[in-house]
Amino acid sequence: MIWFGFGFNGFGQICSPKSGEPILSNEDVEIKIVVPVRLRDYGPDRERRCHISASWSQRAFLQLEGDRHVCMGCSQADPPSQTVCVCVPQSHGCQDALVSERYLTLAFTDKIECWGFDATDSVPVWKMECMGLETAGIPAPLPLVLGGYVVSTLPFFQPLSPHLCAVSLALGMEHAVLLTASGTMYTWGSSSHGQLGHGELGREEEPRPVEALWGVAIRGVAAGGWHSICISDGGDMYTWGWNESGQLGLPSHSVQGDRLCRTAADQEVGMQKEEEGPVSSEVFISIQAFPALLDLPQEVEVTKVQVICTHGDGVSMVS
Repeated sequence: MIWFGFGFNGFGQICSPKSGEPILSNEDVEIKIVVPVRLRDYGPDRERRCHISASWSQRAFLQLEGDRHVCMGCSQADPPSQTVCVCVPQSHGCQDALVSERYLTLAFTDKIECWGFDATDSVPVWKMECMGLETAGIPAPLPLVLGGYVVSTLPFFQPLSPHLCAVSLALGMEHAVLLTASGTMYTWGSSSHGQLGHGELGREEEPRPVEALWGVAIRGVAAGGWHSICISDGGDMYTWGWNESGQLGLPSHSVQGDRLCRTAADQEVGMQKEEEGPVSSEVFISIQAFPALLDLPQEVEVTKVQVICTHGDGVSMVS
C-alpha cells in the first residue's frame, strides 16, 4: 500500500525537506505541498499494511495485519520533529479507528468505544454496544455505526436515515460527505468554502446528491476541515472546497512566502518590479466549488483516500 500526501506541511507531517532527515527548525519546512508526494514514513511498522486516521496534531496508525491495534503518532512543533508512535493498549483487536483532537474512537465487532486523551480514568468516555456491526463480513467504517454515526463532540451519536443505505461517511468541520451502496455521493452542512460541491456557498440541511458527478460510480469519500475528496470506481480522484494550503492538489498561494519578512534589499527589488509591471500570470485557486479531476504523479490508480481534518488548512493522503 503506497500513500501520497499534499497540502499543509507546517509540522513536517507530510515530508521533511531532506529525504527523511530530522527537521531542525521551522525555516526548514516546506509549508505547502501542492504536488502529491509519496509518504516515506507513515507508521511504526512499514512492512505491514495500515490504515491512517488523523487530525490537526494527532495521527493514528491502525495495523491491518496480525494483531490489529492502534499506534498514536504526532509531530511536534518549534521545531517539528519526526513522528513518535505509542501503542494504545485499549485498541487491541479493534476493526477500525477514528481520531480527533481530543478523542480516539475504536470500533470492535460488538461495540464502539470513545477514549479521551486527557482522561485519567480506565474507562471510555462513551460506549455503544453494536451487536451485528459486521455486514457480509466487512466492518462498517467509522464514523458510521449502527443506526447513525459518531461525532467528536457530545452527544457523540447522531442518527442517520436508513433509506440512504450508507456504506461510508466522512465528516469535516462543518459538513458531511456520504457514500451510498449504489455509488452515489451526498453532502450536507455548510458550503462556506465550496466543500459541498454544489457550486454554491450556502448551506444544505439535508443530504443532497452531488450532481456534478451524477452517473459516476464513486468508491470512496473523505473530508477535511473545509474541503472534500472522492475517488471513482475507475481510480479517478476528484477534489473540491478550500484550497488555501494546496490541500486540493491545485495551484495555491505560498504560505511560506507570505510569512517571510522581506529584507531592505528585497523591498527595493520588489518596488522596482512593481514599476515594471506584473511578471507572472500564474493562476491560483482558493475555492473550488465543483469537483475537479486531479492528476496524480506516475500512473497510479487510487484505491483509498484519507484527509487530515484541520482548523482551516488541510493535508490530503491517498493510497
